Amino acid sequence: MIKPIVSIAFATALMGSVAFAQTSTSSTTVATQPNGVTETTTTTTESTGTVTDFTPGQSLFLKTEAEQPVRYKFGKTVTYVTSDGKVIEASKIRKDSKVHLHYIKDGDDMLVDKVIVTDVRD
Repeated sequence: MIKPIVSIAFATALMGSVAFAQTSTSSTTVATQPNGVTETTTTTTESTGTVTDFTPGQSLFLKTEAEQPVRYKFGKTVTYVTSDGKVIEASKIRKDSKVHLHYIKDGDDMLVDKVIVTDVRD
């Protein structure tokens, strides 16, 4: 009786941890049509995980599916919000905060423009 309950609890916890640390990307392309019109599409990339280190205005390290935490730099304008859209101060972000990041790739850098904190602590 205990084994099935423990197995179910372990499987549920494993699925939750895998689901939390995800990255998604939507691509951007630039194409010039035969008529000379240039079309530009932008790439939006998102990542979700746990903050391991945070320096306001500079960078954030995020624990995701990767073995090591991933470093993200902040763009010129960064918006910090709760999961329900309420704007918050950067000081609300702490080590071990669960966050969802919106960023763009610029060379080797990942520049964050929006941080969604899913577990705001006072």
